Amino acid sequence: MTTENTKDRGDESEAKIIHELLSNGCSVSIPFGDNDKYDLIVDDGEDLYRIQCKTAWKNKQNTIRFNTHSQTTQEGEYHEKTYYGEVDAFIVRYPEDETLYWIDIDEATKQKMELRFDAEIEHPSINWATEYEFDGRVP
Repeated sequence: MTTENTKDRGDESEAKIIHELLSNGCSVSIPFGDNDKYDLIVDDGEDLYRIQCKTAWKNKQNTIRFNTHSQTTQEGEYHEKTYYGEVDAFIVRYPEDETLYWIDIDEATKQKMELRFDAEIEHPSINWATEYEFDGRVP
């Protein structure tokens, strides 16, 4: 039995995101190589969107989380960089229920973003998961 690594998990998310986009009539282009900050170019027939695909994980009860920054090691040193100015949106897959979420870059928090399913109180800083659910149509 092989253990899934983060690259495999990311590839699976990207494939499922591409399938959903194509199934809903979008054209999808994949940049050649691994040097671009975006994973996909999505054409909805009117506009092009630079998309970064992410995989969410359960963070705590009623909350999932995903990274909104890239992590690299160069010459032995750890680096983090946000995607601002580099992508237009994130499409996030939550593997537990296969739900996809579309988050415009201007709505994403820095470093990590949490999406909440339920809370004891209503608060303006809560990012409700239902508000970002992707139904196949580009927002």
